[in-house]
Amino acid sequence: MRRGGILNGALAGALARLGHTDRVLVCDSGMPLRRGAEIVDLAFLPGVPAFGTVLDGLLAEIVVEGATAAQEVREANRACDALLRERLPTLAYVPHDWLKELGRACELVVRTGEAHPYANVILSCGVPF
Repeated sequence: MRRGGILNGALAGALARLGHTDRVLVCDSGMPLRRGAEIVDLAFLPGVPAFGTVLDGLLAEIVVEGATAAQEVREANRACDALLRERLPTLAYVPHDWLKELGRACELVVRTGEAHPYANVILSCGVPF
C-alpha cells in the first residue's frame, strides 16, 4: 500500500496510463458522463470529495500543459473560478455546451462529489521535461 499520494487504486492506475496530450475531465457530480470513457467516480456524498481537493491531488500527480473551463463558472461559481485561476494560470474558457462536447473526447473522467454548478475543468496532460 502506498504511504501517500492518491490511494484510490482505480485513479492511480488511470493516471499512470495517461500520455502526452491526453485529457482528463474533472467534474462535479451533475456532469453528464458518456459511456465508454474511463470513469473514476469518487463521489461519496454531496460535496465529498470536494472539487478543489480532487483537483489538488491530480495536480500533484500529473503535468498539465493547459486547462479549459466553462465560461459560465465566472458568474455562477466565483469561488471555483478563483480556485481554477489560482491553480491553472493557462486556463481558457469556452461555453458550457462546448465543454460538455470536449469532455466526451477525454481519455479519463474523474467525478467528484462537488454539488455546486460549473465545477468542471479539462486538464491537458504534458510531459515533465
